[in-house]
Amino acid sequence: MTKDKPSILIVEDDANIRETLSTILQQKGYHTETAKNGQEAIQKSKAKFFNLALLDIKLPDMEGTKLLITMYKNLPKMVKIMITGYPSLENAVEALNLGADAYIIKPVKPEKLLALIEEKLEEQRQAEKMTEEKVTEWIKTRVHKLEVNSRK
Repeated sequence: MTKDKPSILIVEDDANIRETLSTILQQKGYHTETAKNGQEAIQKSKAKFFNLALLDIKLPDMEGTKLLITMYKNLPKMVKIMITGYPSLENAVEALNLGADAYIIKPVKPEKLLALIEEKLEEQRQAEKMTEEKVTEWIKTRVHKLEVNSRK
């Protein structure tokens, strides 16, 4: 991840909510793109890496959980936050079991959403850091073994 603010994909069929979320996130320095349905979201996520996606649970062309499954399979490192105006314990449990990193209910308070996004992106950064450290250690071990073998 670069030092730039992360990129966020907002998948929401309601134009007002989509633009409001985009404006709030852009004001905090995030790069945002929007999609009004699942197919558009899939196309955009194939064309560009997004650190995080905000996924509406009810979309005109597919259930948000179906989109979540697709994104979880294809983009496991992307943080996926489900947003819904139809809260239920069943929806929350299903979304989390299918790979959502969080589940939030509309109307979303901007400060709560921003805090959740920062928390999840920090978890993502920490996971990447651990991976980088493991790769570095593996490389050092391999180089050391090669050096030892070349001296024999």
